[in-house]
Amino acid sequence: MAAVDLTGAREALRTQAPLVHCLTNTVVQTITANALLAAGAAPAMVDAPEEAGDFAAVASAVLVNVGTVHRRTAEAMRLAARSAGATGTPWVLDPVAVGGLAFRTELAAELVDLRPAVVRGNASEVMALAGTGSGGRGVDSTAGADDAAVAAAELAGRTGGVVAVSGAVDLLTDGRRTVRVGGGSALLTRTTGAGCALGALVAAYLAVVDDPLTAAVAAHAHVALAAEIAADVADGPGTFAPAWLDALDAVDGDSLARADVRE
Repeated sequence: MAAVDLTGAREALRTQAPLVHCLTNTVVQTITANALLAAGAAPAMVDAPEEAGDFAAVASAVLVNVGTVHRRTAEAMRLAARSAGATGTPWVLDPVAVGGLAFRTELAAELVDLRPAVVRGNASEVMALAGTGSGGRGVDSTAGADDAAVAAAELAGRTGGVVAVSGAVDLLTDGRRTVRVGGGSALLTRTTGAGCALGALVAAYLAVVDDPLTAAVAAHAHVALAAEIAADVADGPGTFAPAWLDALDAVDGDSLARADVRE
């Protein structure tokens, strides 16, 4: 990606402060909200079926994360996704742990048909959602990002959007273009909610960048750079988490332009 693309994306996020509607995992609501605030966006956690559709229509972007889903929140997710589609609001699907559990897998398949702008997950989740795998070990992937490259491209073709596969090197594709984002820190995998917060940051960038692939790459590069900064000063996972939030705030457009992004 051209440096100006990522620099402009970071500046747009700070300037526009998009409102991100998060229907997300109850385990990660606090870190997700804090990550959005640190990056310059505004979070809202509205997951009641009575409100989700209305709020999605006025939000800048929507995140649907099925991490701790139950029947009531599943209905809120359907309503929010339909409302986002009707109003042209970009939205992200994070298919947490799909493949191994029937309820969330069936729900995620329904949501894919509503055409999210970005699907963001690990390799096992993406492969399960595409119908070429059976899922990972709970929320952990048993495959690498490159193992999911074909499934990701096929899934992107179905949604007309972007599929982002997290891994040691993240793989992002819209079915025509493929970009890899390196860097980061292993401490991200030892911090509750870092991946879920990434989904919210993808939504934030979608709200301010016209090209969904550029938006998704900017979010992944932002998270990776912040992790590198935090890992340099952290003693372990306990001190890494707050340092990562500080670093999400510190990453600017110039540093984002120097991220490990490969076309």
